[in-house]
This record gives sequence, C-alpha cells and structure tokens, in this order.
Amino acid sequence: MSSTLPTYFVSHGGGPWPFMKDQTGSAYDQLEASLVDMPRQLGQRPRAVLVVTSHWEAADFMVSSGAAPGMIYDYGGFPPHTYQVSYPAPGHPALAQRVAELARAAGHPVTLDEQRGFDHGTFSMLVPVYPEADMPVVQLSIKHGYDPETHLALGRALAPLRDEGVLIIGSGLSFHNLRQFGPGGKLASQQFDGWLQHVLLDLPPAQRSAALRRWSAAPSARVAHPREDHLVPLFVALGAAEQEVAACVYHEDAFFGSLAVSSFRFGAAAAA
Repeated sequence: MSSTLPTYFVSHGGGPWPFMKDQTGSAYDQLEASLVDMPRQLGQRPRAVLVVTSHWEAADFMVSSGAAPGMIYDYGGFPPHTYQVSYPAPGHPALAQRVAELARAAGHPVTLDEQRGFDHGTFSMLVPVYPEADMPVVQLSIKHGYDPETHLALGRALAPLRDEGVLIIGSGLSFHNLRQFGPGGKLASQQFDGWLQHVLLDLPPAQRSAALRRWSAAPSARVAHPREDHLVPLFVALGAAEQEVAACVYHEDAFFGSLAVSSFRFGAAAAA
C-alpha cells in the first residue's frame, strides 16, 4: 500500500435497497453515488475491508472469521426476491486474527465467529462500492452498552490496519428512529445532523472526541437514536483516525422524504 487509508462512517440506507430499484426508483441515488465514489477517494485498492456493523452486537466484541461467509437476511416485509440475494465476497481469516490480536493487546476481549454471515449493514452498503464481490470482508460487532469511550478506544487499537491495506468502515445510520421515519422525524433529524456536522467537521480532534462521548446531550439526540446501535460504529471509525481531518461525503435532507442523514470520511482523499 502506498499510503494510509482513511476510515468511513456510512449511513447504510434501509434494508436490501440495492436489490430493490424497481420498487424504490431514485430514492437511493445520492447514497449510491457516494458509495460508488469511495474507490476513487481511496486512490488504491485495499487488500480487505473491515466493517463495523450496527447489526451485530454482543457482550464482548466479535469478529467474523469464516473464509466464505453466508448471508443474514436481517429485515422483514421486503419483496420475496430480497431473501434470495447473494453477496459472495470472501472472508479473510488472517485479518480476523489480526483484528483480534490488536483488540486484545489493548485490553478488549474478542471472540472469533467462523459462522457469522454478512448482514444487510454490510452487504447492502458494499454492493455499490465493490459490486463484483471480490473484495475480502471481515465484520466486527459492536458491544452491548454502547459505551462511546470503549468503541473509540477499540478504533484506536485498530488504527495500524490503515497502514496494512485494510479499509475500516463503520456501517450505521446517522438518524435511526424507525417510528419517526417520515415527516415526524424531520426536525429532530435536522437538529441532530447539524450538531453532528459541527462536531465532526469544525471541532479540533480532542474536542471532537469529547463531544461524541457526550452525544446524548446533543439536540434531539434521543429522538434521533432511541437506541444508539446505529451511531456506535461512528465511534470506532473515528477512533481509528482520531487526529485526522473529517469530510462529509454524503448528505441529504429528504431521506425517506424528509430526514437529514449523512456519511463521513476521516482522513484525506487521494489526490486527483
């Protein structure tokens, strides 16, 4: 690898959206464009991707270690064909071991899971990025309790991976209150997104991390995230690039018709 890779927090969209274009039309065009552009921003092909997925949580951190992960259709009410889709990317057992070693060295207990398949927080988000499904992928869970500092610290422990050709992506959603997916969530999503944009883009690194530790005091925080499972992957992505400049790589104010959502990169994009 010629340079240190940036990290990302991606708002991954709803369910198996890349496989539902006949049903969703242009609803995901902006999100898809941001994901399609990720390889250009990287300027190099990673040797693997580590996805911190909001759809997998455990008492201690877990890492998928199988060589050929299957599929987990962790959604409901979608068309029948979406329960047959496949994203046959290979796993990377050696990378899973490396993730576990780095985490354990920093005091984080980790369990390897050879059976874990790709959940939709992983495969739906990766379809536009690596549509050929030829990029090795390892998944990392979040931890029960959602403690911000624990997840920031895990990100710091994993930072060496960025120099080893591993792309770290935190996959969640910057607004995740399913009961407010619609006009009722508009104001809260705008208020929380405005706070998040300010914290990540405007504050110096130490203040940025401190603000995220107190995220629940942000405007409309608990409306935006009644359970912060979809926010926690952000902490890991930031922790792995804690001193790096941030950029908003995706934003729209009309997600599901009315919601403000965003994705962020930590670290500079490759030179054009």
